[in-house]
Amino acid sequence: MLLAISSAAGEPLHSKDSNPHHGSYGGRNQTKKQGRRATTGFHRWRDTKAIHQSPEKMSGSVTEIGGLRAYATGSSDSSLSLLLASDVLGYETPNLRKLADKVAAAGFYVVVPDFFHGDPYVPGSEMPVSVWKEAHRPEKGVEDAKQVIAALRSSSGMSAVGAAGFCWGGKVVVELAKSDVIQAAVLLHPSQVTVDDIEDVKKPIAVLGAEIDKFSPPELLRQFEQVLSTKSEVEGYVKIFGGVVHGWTTKYKDEDEASVRSAEEAHQNMLDWFIKFVN
Repeated sequence: MLLAISSAAGEPLHSKDSNPHHGSYGGRNQTKKQGRRATTGFHRWRDTKAIHQSPEKMSGSVTEIGGLRAYATGSSDSSLSLLLASDVLGYETPNLRKLADKVAAAGFYVVVPDFFHGDPYVPGSEMPVSVWKEAHRPEKGVEDAKQVIAALRSSSGMSAVGAAGFCWGGKVVVELAKSDVIQAAVLLHPSQVTVDDIEDVKKPIAVLGAEIDKFSPPELLRQFEQVLSTKSEVEGYVKIFGGVVHGWTTKYKDEDEASVRSAEEAHQNMLDWFIKFVN
């Protein structure tokens, strides 16, 4: 179990684990994998460094999965799938789709469902975000996600599925992690996630949070870490990224090199987690 705090430049500021490797995680039998040959799905190298590469000729398309529109990318011949649950801005967020393409290059079939059914939150609109959230509760997202995952398993033959949730999507994914619906979970700057949620988690879970975040402040993230440290049956870790704000993993600007580096570090941590547990 690890609680790590990283600076905006990616250097660890503090860690409860003695592992000195940059961007790594520690705990029970946790080791950083540099690259391995997949045993199922793609018969190719699944390289943990793929997140830093621009996938050549790799772009997804919008399709329908489990009754929902979804951005899908990667080879459907893979038996390993990842579901990315967006923040309130929805599945069309460019950086989220870019991340999906990069993760797919590591050997996963990746889907980003439209949990808002064509009605994402539009910043600056007349509708207050609180009103929009009431009409788009995570509980409905959980049921939709289960339909998508069921379709991936039955129609596409996926043998293992992982899920990552960003902000609003973090609540959806933590609910999935309380059951056998998925094999592993990653929460990135989650919102609406409680200590009780973490206590009920049954699957390996990584929580990647921001130092500056009113939705999941460091104090709350440390409570998550404390709970996970007592759950010997569940592998997990919490990592706090210094100098970044809520939403940084998908809302960074390409011209901001520091933000890009921090986002890519989080993306790499996410990919490492899925390569270890979704197989």
